Amino acid sequence: MELKLHKSGKKTAGKMKVADSVFAADFNEALIHQVVTAYMAGARSGTKAQKNRSDVRGGGRKPWRQKGLGRARAGTIRSPLWRGGGVTFAARPRDHSQKVNKKMYRGAMRSILSELARQERLVLVDEFTLDKPRTKAFVEKLHAMDLDEVLIVTDEMTDNLSLAARNVPRVDVINTMQINPYNLIGFEKVLITKGALEKVEKWLI
Repeated sequence: MELKLHKSGKKTAGKMKVADSVFAADFNEALIHQVVTAYMAGARSGTKAQKNRSDVRGGGRKPWRQKGLGRARAGTIRSPLWRGGGVTFAARPRDHSQKVNKKMYRGAMRSILSELARQERLVLVDEFTLDKPRTKAFVEKLHAMDLDEVLIVTDEMTDNLSLAARNVPRVDVINTMQINPYNLIGFEKVLITKGALEKVEKWLI
């Protein structure tokens, strides 16, 4: 298949031929859901922790003798029944990551990119650079292409582009090494440079 290749603006520079296996794949909603869920789960820190009765300080001595006082038996003041005691089912640090095979991950990426292309949400440009790290110039460049909420994927991240885009809401700039299913579906449109698309196509083909 072919994708429209735009210049820096609304002008169309022509068309670029891309692999059907990457940009014309079937939409697999179940696979995309599984991969995105696994990606979000892997981003969780899992550092929640509480103290059980063995972790709480003190409680080594029996608070009173076993018999003769008319009170209930107690072996430690750090019982979960006591104020200041341990938690009955204390939370522990855990790993929330889910296993996803490489074949499944790449299949989900192909499905997402193909759906973006079908919905005309994938904008291909020859290049996207800035001469100076000016946010105003960056925003004007986006407005010239009728882009508001957009993910920009470049083959090489520059300081000018990174500095100009960091304070713009609903806009993110990444390179091909940072691309993932979560950020691809999180924006209204995805602007990708020709060099970045070639790298992504080579990876997913």
